[in-house]
Amino acid sequence: MVKKIMIVDDTRDTVELVEKLLKSEGYTTIIAFNGKEALDKLRSVKDDERPDLILLDMFMPGMSGREVCKTIRAEKDPGLKDIKIAFFTVANFKEQGKQILNDLKVIDYITKPFDVDDLLNRVRTMLEQ
Repeated sequence: MVKKIMIVDDTRDTVELVEKLLKSEGYTTIIAFNGKEALDKLRSVKDDERPDLILLDMFMPGMSGREVCKTIRAEKDPGLKDIKIAFFTVANFKEQGKQILNDLKVIDYITKPFDVDDLLNRVRTMLEQ
């Protein structure tokens, strides 16, 4: 079964690059350029069309990735609230930051700029978890 990955980032170049990389590996993608768009798309797709993983930019205007993640985790629908999430971020997390990620049930974070091979390997690993 083909895995679906949602890419949420306010930087169009990042979204287009990541989408191209993921599609070249055989994944299906859903894209959103802000938190509200991501939540709207997640809530409107059928259960069998939901993403298996969300790559979520942590720092976006309007609604941060952290706020989006908290909103997803608070959903009543278990098919929505339990989706795997990884942050895209320029931040480098110390212990306190890692605890926040753990509290939000974020399975990984990928620092930008990212290495292409590392990104693809980590996506593969996250989908297998």
